[in-house]
Amino acid sequence: MKEITNDMLAQLRASYDADGQAQVLHSALAKTDMADLAYVPGAGARLKGAFSVEVKTRGITAQQKSGRCWLFASLNILRETVAETCHLDQFELSQNYLSFYDKLEKANNFLEMVIDNAQEPIKGQLMQYVLRGMTDGGYWSEAVDLIEKYGVVPKQVQPETYQSNHTDRFVATLNRLLRKDAMELRELVQAGADPYPRKAAMMAEVYKAACIAFGQPVQTFDFAYRDKDGNYHEERDLTPQAFYQKYVGLSLRDYVAVINEPTADKPLDTPIQFHAVENMAGCDMKALNLSQEALEELCVKQLKNGQAIWFACDAGAFGARKEGIWDPDSVQYEALLGGFSTDMPKGKRLEYNGSSATHAMLLTGVHFDKDGQPDRWKIENSWGKDVGDKGYFVCSEAYFQEFVYEAVIDRRHFSPEQLALLEKEPVVINAWDEDY
Repeated sequence: MKEITNDMLAQLRASYDADGQAQVLHSALAKTDMADLAYVPGAGARLKGAFSVEVKTRGITAQQKSGRCWLFASLNILRETVAETCHLDQFELSQNYLSFYDKLEKANNFLEMVIDNAQEPIKGQLMQYVLRGMTDGGYWSEAVDLIEKYGVVPKQVQPETYQSNHTDRFVATLNRLLRKDAMELRELVQAGADPYPRKAAMMAEVYKAACIAFGQPVQTFDFAYRDKDGNYHEERDLTPQAFYQKYVGLSLRDYVAVINEPTADKPLDTPIQFHAVENMAGCDMKALNLSQEALEELCVKQLKNGQAIWFACDAGAFGARKEGIWDPDSVQYEALLGGFSTDMPKGKRLEYNGSSATHAMLLTGVHFDKDGQPDRWKIENSWGKDVGDKGYFVCSEAYFQEFVYEAVIDRRHFSPEQLALLEKEPVVINAWDEDY
């Protein structure tokens, strides 16, 4: 192992001192936000304008300081059906209602994984993965599991609380509790004792904490509204499940998570499956790994059919938050720091932790170039109306190809050959190898 020597430092200093442009960049960065200097206005301007295909949606939501983008995007898909059913111009489903059960289910799954793997070494890769604890994040498949089990409610029935909008401290505190619980449960199992009476008490603590933070979820409620023609409607004593069946009614299992992850452990044209800490007990993450070309073709079909698309991407790559753009030509941090390149093949970028899916939103439009190929995509974000174009964003085709990893597609848009792929035996991977 070679250390940094004085000769090496002298060479580095001499190289920098001879680079006048680098010193100018230092002067600029010394007093200016990198995000402002990295943005290239001319390149960003080329991505603005109307789209060849646009899907109507009903406004921008705001996840505030929480990691619930996946849940906001999922419920924003469903709210469009409710709004159409009820003839409403504006409508929003309660994210807080499902956030409560998300935390409860994640805690239960965590404790079950601890019990099931109590004989695994504490410093082994599996237990170290489990002990990362829960996060606020998730994916489409988790939202489907929650919705099918607990239903949905209008936002006014269970509105946000400060804690549901600002989740960091709650999640961190709950993880400290769960790690202590993990220690106790492992010791009970290893001693040959029944861990489930103690686990029941642990879940009671989690339930109480979630009630205090988010409010206890409703079991029945009244739904009263005026439609856009001014007509009054009211239905009493609905359960969340009954509300879903009557006002949404989508068969969520008809929607398939399609990923493009060209890594060695995930063969293309194959279903991928794993069980994550974020799952509900007894449920797995499932997705079909297709080529980038196939994923984009399916996205175009769904948009042309008037359906928005839940998708996941790397929001930290080449993003200009204020301007509402994701694009390598428009956001150039590398050029600002000396002109190095971070280019890697998509699969290698995932394998070397250079990227991962960090944010979920809705695709609501696509623009085609003169040859009829996509060159930019319209995005409905959940960061509020004060960023982007009143909350809407755009990404270039170059960004889409490299940093979009998952899109949820209605089965009706699959070819017969793609539908047949869903019947293949899935490749089961370790949860800590997940990239989407």
